Amino acid sequence: MRNKEELKQEILDAYHFRHATKEFDPDKKIPEDDFRFIMETGRLSPSSFGFEPWRFAVIESPELREKIKNASWGAYSKLPDASHFVVILARTKMDTKYDSDYLKDQFTNVLNMPSDILEKYLGRVEEFQKDDFKLLEGDRPLYDWASKQTYIALANMMTAAAQIGIDSCPIEGFNIEKMNELLQEEGILEDGHFGISVMVAFGYRTKDPRPKSRRAFDDVVKTY
Repeated sequence: MRNKEELKQEILDAYHFRHATKEFDPDKKIPEDDFRFIMETGRLSPSSFGFEPWRFAVIESPELREKIKNASWGAYSKLPDASHFVVILARTKMDTKYDSDYLKDQFTNVLNMPSDILEKYLGRVEEFQKDDFKLLEGDRPLYDWASKQTYIALANMMTAAAQIGIDSCPIEGFNIEKMNELLQEEGILEDGHFGISVMVAFGYRTKDPRPKSRRAFDDVVKTY
C-alpha cells in the first residue's frame, strides 16, 4: 500500500501545479490514452440524484474550432493551440424534469432501479424540484441546476489532468445565447436537449505561471 502522506502530498502538488493556462504550446499534443483518462474522470463524476445531466463534446474539427474561437472572447487565446478542447453541455428541462423520458431511462436502464422503487424515487425528485429548490418555474432554473452539476465533472477533469502533468483552462468567456445558436447550427445540442454550460481547454503551458495565491486557510475554513 502506498504511503498515505506521500499520496496526499502528490495530490496537493497537483493542485499547486494547476492554473488557468492562457497560452498552450501548439506543438505538444496530449496522448490519446491520457486524454481518455481525463474524460473518464468526468464520466465517473458524481451528480445529484444520479442524473448525469451532461455531455462532453470534444471539438476536433479545425473549422468548428475557428468558429468557437471567433464567437468566444474567452476561447480566443486558447484556440487553435490547445491540444484538446471540450464544450461541456448541460441537459435542459426537456431531459431533467422529474417526468422526462431521459430520467426514466437513466434510472431504469443505467441505474437498474426496480419499478417499485423507481416510482417512489421519481416522486422524491418531483418534490425536490417543485418544493425544495423550486426548479420548475420557467425553463432556466433546471438548466442552471444541471449546469452546476457539470462543474463537478469539470473540476475532476482538471484535477486529474494536473495529476499527470497536463494543463487546462476553464472558459466562461462567451455569450451563452450566441454560443447555443452556433452549437445548435452544428447539430450538437440535439434540438434543445442540451445547452452550453462551460468550456475547457487542455494542453501544455508555454510558460510557468506566478506562484499560486489563495486566502488563508483559517479565513476560508470555519468550524461552528
